[in-house]
Amino acid sequence: MIETISHEGATVAMIIRRGHQTKGISFVTPLDFSLQLGTMTRPAGYEVVPHIHNPVRRETIGTQEVLFVASGRVAVDFYSFEQVYLESRELGAGDTILLAGAGHGIKILEEASIIEVKNGPYIEGADKGGVQGKR
Repeated sequence: MIETISHEGATVAMIIRRGHQTKGISFVTPLDFSLQLGTMTRPAGYEVVPHIHNPVRRETIGTQEVLFVASGRVAVDFYSFEQVYLESRELGAGDTILLAGAGHGIKILEEASIIEVKNGPYIEGADKGGVQGKR
């Protein structure tokens, strides 16, 4: 299952729940996202043709991040750009979330191991701003 959380027509997050499967490869994000998130199911013996990725210049504004919950349980709170609390979702082991825009907060409900991927480079002091309207 894939769930999209939106606010005023903009995607705030996309969640791919554990167990979601697709035939072949399927990207769930729009082409204009700085991170492209997809799922892939392939049979035994399938081979990805060896390849390189060409050095293509890309320009992005903002930061998107993907969290994969390897174990445990977390709650993710979503906020608008105006720092207003929107809603929350719980994620468990095997769930993946793309945080696409606006604000978010994360609470660890059960000890968790999380893998995080975000576009970089990370700029200390410039990348994050606090949310005033905490839940």
